[in-house]
Amino acid sequence: MLPWVLFERSRLRKAGARYAAHGWPVRPGAFLATRQTGRHATERRFHCGTPGCPTVACHPAPLPVCFDATTAAALWQEHPYTVLLPTGYAFDVLEVPGPLGRAALLGDGFVAARGPVAVAPGDRWMFLVVPGHGVLPELAAHAGVVLHGQDSWVPAPPSRQFGGRVHWELPPEVHNWRPAEPYAIQALMLDAIGAGPLVTAGRRTTWRAAA
Repeated sequence: MLPWVLFERSRLRKAGARYAAHGWPVRPGAFLATRQTGRHATERRFHCGTPGCPTVACHPAPLPVCFDATTAAALWQEHPYTVLLPTGYAFDVLEVPGPLGRAALLGDGFVAARGPVAVAPGDRWMFLVVPGHGVLPELAAHAGVVLHGQDSWVPAPPSRQFGGRVHWELPPEVHNWRPAEPYAIQALMLDAIGAGPLVTAGRRTTWRAAA
């Protein structure tokens, strides 16, 4: 195995084990690889280990979700699998375009609105939020808003994707590994585009708290 592949595998293995050690479920995902398709041609695609798999983009490998650091470390012993975070367990993920994501971080700064935030290539911002809640209708109508809940997943830092790596904009340890209040995040985004619930006195953002 090439030295850079060994380094990449070790880096991803440590990340997966670290997430699992803090109670986050993780799952190995297909990893980005380059293969020869002709004498002078190559193809970059995600490889999951399943012979003949037609899926080119990132997707889960045929390996289980795990919930502890020891199992997670073992699953990354052979390949530099992408680290996937299954949603609907410890958190859901609200994925939005960059302008909405940056607006939420530049909002009025309520503590309840803060939680881990990752950014994927393509300027896709991923907010880890308390699971089991929906998207406000005003935000759901906005293009590019996706809520990842049960039976979904997102790639986690420092995994590679087409166009670069996923990275933390707000690392999980900043807020003690707790997901954000979902409606607080959404209210800040709506305020930024002029559709949020504002209170005239003091112009403070309000939201419906998650039960």
